[in-house]
Amino acid sequence: MTIAASLAELTSAMPTSAGLYYFSAKLAPPRWAPLASWITGWANVTGQVALVCSIDFTCAQMTVTALNVGSDGAINLGAGPTFGILLAILFTHGIVCSAATSVLARLNIFYVIVNLGTTIAAIVSLLVCSGEQRVSTDTAFTLFENNTGWSTSGWAFILAFTSPMWTLTGYDSAAHISEETSNAARAAPIAILVGVGATASLGWLLFIAASFATASVPLLLGTDLPLPMGQLFLDVLGKRGMLAIWSLIVVVQYVTGAAQGVDASRVVFAFARDNALPGSRWWKRMHPYTRTPVNAVWLVMALAGVCGFLGFSETALSSLAGASVIGLYLSYIVPIFLRITSGRTKLKPGPFTLGKWYLPIGVVAVCWVAFIVVILCFPPEIHPSAATMNYTVVIIMAVFVFAAISWVVSARKWFKGPVKTILEEEGASTGAYDEKKSARVEERSVESH
Repeated sequence: MTIAASLAELTSAMPTSAGLYYFSAKLAPPRWAPLASWITGWANVTGQVALVCSIDFTCAQMTVTALNVGSDGAINLGAGPTFGILLAILFTHGIVCSAATSVLARLNIFYVIVNLGTTIAAIVSLLVCSGEQRVSTDTAFTLFENNTGWSTSGWAFILAFTSPMWTLTGYDSAAHISEETSNAARAAPIAILVGVGATASLGWLLFIAASFATASVPLLLGTDLPLPMGQLFLDVLGKRGMLAIWSLIVVVQYVTGAAQGVDASRVVFAFARDNALPGSRWWKRMHPYTRTPVNAVWLVMALAGVCGFLGFSETALSSLAGASVIGLYLSYIVPIFLRITSGRTKLKPGPFTLGKWYLPIGVVAVCWVAFIVVILCFPPEIHPSAATMNYTVVIIMAVFVFAAISWVVSARKWFKGPVKTILEEEGASTGAYDEKKSARVEERSVESH
């Protein structure tokens, strides 16, 4: 929540689709502003695209799980068919994410209702239907099993923090669509705080329900289904009950992927708008009818499809998930770090502000990210082989090496950070929120900073 609160304050002060890398440019010392913006932008783009692939691949695995259960094991698809399902999901998401903003707004309302209802239904069903399988309260809350490849239980406990981090991402989503939102300086920070708070709370309750319903963790991990959670619902609800709740979970995951696709495409569009990506002149184009960055949408889907080849290796797929989390959290923490250091006096607060609490909250956020990024790079066992190694750092470093070479060779000579917005050119203060005075200004602000 410290990260969410810090980003909510920055988004309220500077509501722009550029989001994080724009914040970094405004809060860094002038000499280092372009570099800070460059690093933040590439980290965010990397995390966003990798997360699209990771979410949609999980949706494909959920589909495979449903087919397996529905056919009583007769349909057992491997990595190839799963990759094909991923491509189909990405294609449909490309169509959805290219739609007009009004359509996406209705989709978000549908997503909130289905997500909330499905999560509550899953929690209640696991608690009510577990019957004799339900463990005691003492077991659910105090039993600790080390099913990792590490002999030290304390270290295994620390590694357990890495799993929820994949879910607790997307803090900046509201910022990236702020130029398509009315009264974004007020609405965006509320969306960030409510979204993160609700996700963490409901996720925690779901974990508690799963703990009560799980009779044996090793048996779940040894399932032949692609996802152990599917086995848990099958054990508790039976075939029909599992397929009923699982179908809703698949819908939630699908819409989550669509929402992430929107977020990622807006990041790519904004970064390309500042000519920071190869082929920027293509990716920054707006469709004349939908007024959405259609080219950026299909670039994201294409890159996510390429990343999907990693799904042929379970180890590589896990590393991709870790890379998405690291990329996103690094992009979150750079502007927060700058806010509590060089940017202490630069930010002109919007409607939502942390006041004097921005400093301790920011310090906690920076320390947490520094800790979890290191943990995310550790392998799942103490003596990993080539097949079980964590390659997260390889994926992340490949992108950063490319970005670093691009900066040294070329970008440092021409990239000066985000281009000024129309609002700034018409007199709005840097970093301060100014109400969009007319529909014309709103339209122009989408096309340029």
